[in-house]
Amino acid sequence: MAFEYVKALHIIFIVTWFAGLFYIVRLFIYQVECMERPLAEREILKPQLDLMARRLWYIITWPSAVLTLIFGFWVLFYRWGYLQLPFMQAKLGFVVLLYAYHLKCHVIFKELQEGAVKWTSTQLRIWNEASTLLLFAIVFLIVLKSLVNMAWGILVLIALAALLMLGIRVYKKVRERN
Repeated sequence: MAFEYVKALHIIFIVTWFAGLFYIVRLFIYQVECMERPLAEREILKPQLDLMARRLWYIITWPSAVLTLIFGFWVLFYRWGYLQLPFMQAKLGFVVLLYAYHLKCHVIFKELQEGAVKWTSTQLRIWNEASTLLLFAIVFLIVLKSLVNMAWGILVLIALAALLMLGIRVYKKVRERN
């Protein structure tokens, strides 16, 4: 019975972590676009966006990432044999990439908090989709438990990435017209 509670908590913190990752990059986009506004608007918007990003990052996203890791190890403690299975090794590889993504988001967060803009809003929109691709890869691997299906999944991920890029370009053109 304890395993089910640990697994449920792991899933809950995965959900809150991804919610934080998805929204923090949206806030990055707003922060970058704020810096392009006239000074009077920027003086009002930047402190508010910085506060929102700080609260999201330190109160939701970072704790969720840490708790996901703790409960993930705890789940593996109950299912230690999974580490020998190729699908789990691949899944954990994507999880490592997700933590690398999280750490890069932390770098971007710190830069924007200091007022340093090194990414365009379009680059951040593309960056935001990386977490979506990782989510798809991780969920499909853990649910299907198959590397053969992973090959198909990779093809689907590539198609999804292409569609996301197309969507970003279309959205950019619509925004530029308005």
